[in-house]
Amino acid sequence: MTVKEKRGRRRYIAFRVRGDLTKDTFISLLRKVRIRPPYVIQCAEGWAIVRCAPSDVEDVMRLVKLADPSSVSLRTSGTLASLRNGYPELKRLRPVRISV
Repeated sequence: MTVKEKRGRRRYIAFRVRGDLTKDTFISLLRKVRIRPPYVIQCAEGWAIVRCAPSDVEDVMRLVKLADPSSVSLRTSGTLASLRNGYPELKRLRPVRISV
């Protein structure tokens, strides 16, 4: 059984957002619009990535637009790697993984 069969497929959406938004402030803006917002992978320096189910892509784009009216969705992808390869800023700004 593959991982996708267990947890389902995911989509990653890249956004341009306000430059002053941090991950925490972006999440709090999303919570004002919806109690359980989608998962925010990263948000810094005007760039953000949000994860959702394939069936929720359009809803998430509307939700982000409500939370930050200046936001623009750039691209949707099935993998973070291809999304970050398309936008080098997302690769540069990605959070650092801490191995234990």
